[in-house]
Amino acid sequence: MTGIEEAEAQLSEIELLTSMFPSQNEFNIRDQLALAELREYVEGRTDYLPSSRPEFVIHQKMDTEDLKGVTVAISCTYVVDYPNVLPDISVRCPELSRAQQARLHADMNAHLKENCCGEVCMLSAVEWIKDNAHLYITKNPAAQGLQRVSTETPPVEVFTRLWIYSHHIYNKVKRKNILEWSSDLGLSGFCMPGKPGIVCVEGPQASCEEFWARVKVLTWKRIMIRHREDIPLHSQSGGEGNVTSLRRFSGFEEAMFDPHGNRGNHMDLGQLYQYLNERGCGEVFQLYFGIEGR
Repeated sequence: MTGIEEAEAQLSEIELLTSMFPSQNEFNIRDQLALAELREYVEGRTDYLPSSRPEFVIHQKMDTEDLKGVTVAISCTYVVDYPNVLPDISVRCPELSRAQQARLHADMNAHLKENCCGEVCMLSAVEWIKDNAHLYITKNPAAQGLQRVSTETPPVEVFTRLWIYSHHIYNKVKRKNILEWSSDLGLSGFCMPGKPGIVCVEGPQASCEEFWARVKVLTWKRIMIRHREDIPLHSQSGGEGNVTSLRRFSGFEEAMFDPHGNRGNHMDLGQLYQYLNERGCGEVFQLYFGIEGR
């Protein structure tokens, strides 16, 4: 299969999925620009194979009796050689532990490699997940005869705030991912693009760790967690309310502070300090830059 044939197969699959899942709540294309570039290439309006790869999410409700009310999010990012090579597919669901998720991914990919080699596979992936998700997701242990008396201490809920440092954040796709992933995971905070790049996310610990897991695997010159705050909630009542009260940021935003320099990629650090200080985070400035803010 040639490059243009692969691109045609990718576009045809997206158009089929769009017709099968007409609601944005069911099928959401994350990068419309990548889709537009793919269409231009297939239609011969450009000779260049798009560098951006289409990404989308299918939200699938489970209809088996033991998983009523459970929805899984099936994320897909095409690779250049798809369908000759499997795309990057991940399945996310609150009822899936990390171990269950790993097993599901391994078994699903093995099934797709055996049955969909050289062919588009997303409908097969969706059908496999609908048929097999109950083997990995434990929504109601009692209903499955798994209930037992436990003497273990209940897990401690933790509120987390991650302060992430990057050598730079220029790329528009990365910036878009950061905004979308923070929204998907219910996190608040901010992203300051430019050089250096700074990201703060706050919320439930599992959501913050999932955000970091997604971000760190992107291509970076340098990225690291500069500082981490973990606040146990077990001694406080009403866990969700406490998460809300501990937030320093009301939502997540991309924050720009008087961009300047030859490429407009440097920010006014004095304004950054004021921004942090107004939210009770002024002490973090010294952790990033080694000097006290003013």
